[in-house]
Amino acid sequence: MGKRQSRPWIVSDELGSLIEPLLPTPGPKKVEGRSRVLDRQALCGILFVLHTGIQWEYLPQELGFGSGMTCWRRLAAWNEAGVWHQLHVVLLEKLRSKNQLDWERAVIDSSHVRAARRGPKSGPSPVDRARPGNKHHLIVDGQGIPLAVSLTGANRNDVTQLLPLLDKTPAVAGRVGRPRRRPDALLADHGYDHDKYRRLLWQRGIRPVIAKRGEPHGTAPGIFRYIVERTIAWLHGFRRLCIRWERHDDIHAAFLGLAICVITHHHVQQLC
Repeated sequence: MGKRQSRPWIVSDELGSLIEPLLPTPGPKKVEGRSRVLDRQALCGILFVLHTGIQWEYLPQELGFGSGMTCWRRLAAWNEAGVWHQLHVVLLEKLRSKNQLDWERAVIDSSHVRAARRGPKSGPSPVDRARPGNKHHLIVDGQGIPLAVSLTGANRNDVTQLLPLLDKTPAVAGRVGRPRRRPDALLADHGYDHDKYRRLLWQRGIRPVIAKRGEPHGTAPGIFRYIVERTIAWLHGFRRLCIRWERHDDIHAAFLGLAICVITHHHVQQLC
């Protein structure tokens, strides 16, 4: 991810120019009062919460990002409008235009996080059945660039999210010809070992490289498994994603969508 920034929540002009055309136009004010917080300031506040994990109500007012509730409302509204999905597609197209997306292979995996409270898309934790938990399911290209992410309960089997993640991978333009959304091969560990899904991958023109249960460690995905594990580590470097604090799943999913946009933007800066 490169050198750590001292204030990574500050939105650069480059990133701001990509996001601003995607933001929905605000409606007219219904009552007189204070002027509306600028979208870029609110986005900085959202990123501050994402990076630090601070509670919304404790967002420092002296930063000038608006109140925590203002940032929370913007995050919910922008997620509902599909802003993070659109931004992710724009960033992926920038990478593909420079031939920096590795479609030769994709790698899929998941990670478990604790849920502080029960709610939609949470389930019994596999490490402590008395506590709720979640799984972050992620698919990346051959360089570790996120292609799609999803949120499920901790009790969902990894293999059930294999096809949904492939379907969630956007069609990426940026080069002459048809947009591309399918890798040549998909690498996965033994949690995805199922003959039915191997057949379905072959039907989609994707070569499955999936470890089989009982085989020695290091077979099948081999050295390439670290690619997705590294990206998951980047994802959980955002402290707000280490634990699901939200009762409603849409806000946590919004944070996930924003986080993969930030990671993808770092790749754009390095590779383009």
